[in-house]
Amino acid sequence: MTILDLDVVRAHFPSFANPDTASWAHLENAGGSYCPVQVVDLVADLFAHAKCQPNWGFGPSVVATEAMERARTVLAELFGCGGHELHFGPSTSQNTYVLAKAMRPLWNDGDEIIVTNQDHEANQGAWRRLADSGITVKEWQVDSATGLLDVSALDEMITERTRLVAVCHASNIAATINPVRAIADRVHAVGGHIVVDGVSYAPHGVVDVTELDCDIYLYSMYKTYGPHVGLMYTRASLLERMANQGHYFKEGHPEGYLTPAGPDHAMIGAAAGVADYYDVVAAAHGIDAPARLDRAKALFELFGTHEETLMAPVLDLLAAKGDVTVVGDPRPDHAVRAPTISFYSPKRSSASVYDALIAARISCGHGNFYAHRLLGALGLDLDDGVVRLSAVHYNTAEDMARACEVLDDVL
Repeated sequence: MTILDLDVVRAHFPSFANPDTASWAHLENAGGSYCPVQVVDLVADLFAHAKCQPNWGFGPSVVATEAMERARTVLAELFGCGGHELHFGPSTSQNTYVLAKAMRPLWNDGDEIIVTNQDHEANQGAWRRLADSGITVKEWQVDSATGLLDVSALDEMITERTRLVAVCHASNIAATINPVRAIADRVHAVGGHIVVDGVSYAPHGVVDVTELDCDIYLYSMYKTYGPHVGLMYTRASLLERMANQGHYFKEGHPEGYLTPAGPDHAMIGAAAGVADYYDVVAAAHGIDAPARLDRAKALFELFGTHEETLMAPVLDLLAAKGDVTVVGDPRPDHAVRAPTISFYSPKRSSASVYDALIAARISCGHGNFYAHRLLGALGLDLDDGVVRLSAVHYNTAEDMARACEVLDDVL
């Protein structure tokens, strides 16, 4: 079996060539991952040579236009969708806000939306606000001990008036992978739609929207090795029915319905660098499937196997402490969870554990990570919250060993 070559991977990230940056074990990837040179070079080139309004006939404008079109094309190939089904915005929170405005006219007063208290607020707040306009909002609640969702509880909540279920693919705290396809089947059976927040899952797995059968998928480029823009897949048949949120003259042009603001041209063009990076690393590992989505699936199998080896020592150490609680499923199985490990201890504040990790130059975070409702359900202080260590495929066993050494001492 092919093993991920970390030297090949890390050679593409300028951060690891910088002495100061490289001295940190970067384990706060769930808040933002490093960018490979394929993205960095595109950003620099587009800012230097094509920082102008696209869609005109002069040279730099043509360059900007072609870069944006290419990004849309290659990212659609990664999702297994059409380019017209992808929408760029400043962030996932902003994209969801616009989406909720666009979908509300599809529903009648008394129709129902189901949200969870596991999600980041980006996939809750905009939907919950629709209660002020006559929508009935139901909360699918986590188990207060584990932070996990039970699909059987959803079965009791879905009715003939369920119009939308909003759920995360994997929580940015609990990290456990939710059964998106099974949830989609349930909500589609009553004529509803599913919106999936994939921000915390996408750095670790391929998003095939056909296999998931999701109607909307939310994705943050800056957490998947790209520039700071949000990306949203919306099924074409649903998009065509939405209320236009763009300028009035966008009516009849659904590709503009969910982008009321002018796009960040250079950042959108640079997003193609993520797909370029995947291709280069796949080729270096002998992966040569003709379809971009298939190449990505094979590559992410290598990523996943490596990420399991990263998770295991940290999860084993925390389990051995006895009085430390890991939120979500504690098994180091890439099919079960992402390598985002959130934990807390009754004996130590999360802030003190965080301070010890930072002192050892281990990048991490503590607090609520915009998952206020989840931490509330777990009975935790919202400010102190949990300690979060989040790895991705470019992290090393040495990174995790450094974290384990600190945790063994401080806990």
